[in-house]
Parts: sequence; structure tokens; C-alpha cells
Amino acid sequence: MPAVLNLLRIKNLALVEELEWQIAPGFTAITGETGAGKSIIIGALQLLLGERADKSL
Repeated sequence: MPAVLNLLRIKNLALVEELEWQIAPGFTAITGETGAGKSIIIGALQLLLGERADKSL
């Protein structure tokens, strides 16, 4: 059975003080206005998967 991400919790990353996101089954896309934080969420997922953190974070 493939791994499934059900919850993403971000604390003190870039401009995000605290975020807890319960991910719904079947979720497939992140959309939103400019500056809404989409790139921060993707960056958090990249860190989770082992990418090195940028010192500016």
C-alpha cells in the first residue's frame, strides 16, 4: 500500500508561525492567490523529504 500524507504541520518556517492542515482524501492540487503561502507549503514538503534548508528560512 502506498504512503499517504494525511496531516501537515508547519511551525516557524519562513512567514508561517503555525499551520496544521488536515489533507482530505483525493486532494490533488494547491491553488491560491499570490502570497497565499503555496510555495511555503511546497518548501515544507521538500524539507520533509530531505532537501537541505535555505539559511534564509
